[in-house]
Amino acid sequence: MRTRSSGKHRPGPGQAEGGDGEVSSRTRILDAAEALFAERGYEATSTARIARRAKVPKGLVFHYFPQKMDVLVALIDERTFVEELDASGGGMDDAVPGDPAGTLSRLARRLPLRASPAMRRILFREADTHTSVRERLGRLNGEVFLRARHALELALPGARGDQARLEVAAATFTAVLIYQENLASVTGQHLDPDAVAELIARALGT
Repeated sequence: MRTRSSGKHRPGPGQAEGGDGEVSSRTRILDAAEALFAERGYEATSTARIARRAKVPKGLVFHYFPQKMDVLVALIDERTFVEELDASGGGMDDAVPGDPAGTLSRLARRLPLRASPAMRRILFREADTHTSVRERLGRLNGEVFLRARHALELALPGARGDQARLEVAAATFTAVLIYQENLASVTGQHLDPDAVAELIARALGT
């Protein structure tokens, strides 16, 4: 499975996509929607409330997003984006041979969901009722898994023959990164990805 490729810059929360006021307004709308969808849920958040939170006219929301669903789709598409590994499997400049824990930790810091608990909450809250969100969650899981497995292969070149163990390790780390909000709601404890990276490294015998 290949991750998606895109030539567009994908801004994060609070980042403008360009230098003019209109583009900055779009970013404020998405920031407001992200916060509100995480707090209240999609169904309980009106377009008018998004506009008030973003401090823009309601008509400007419809200018960028003709339907409220378009706001949700833009959020999950742009703010859970994971860059594609290149054809050679590159794009992992922070992988260090002999340091799987550090390699996984650095990978986690580069992924958008590590910095956005709100987007994790939105993904899980809306996946049950919105097909586009559920499909994106599935793709995201696959994308992160591929990068985690490749990172471990680079960090542990001698272990490439033991693909089963590497895949279990990559799947475990992916689950912690993507599902940590869901796990915390069940257990009441937040898992630290850096600590999990250390445990994985020890389990792999490093």
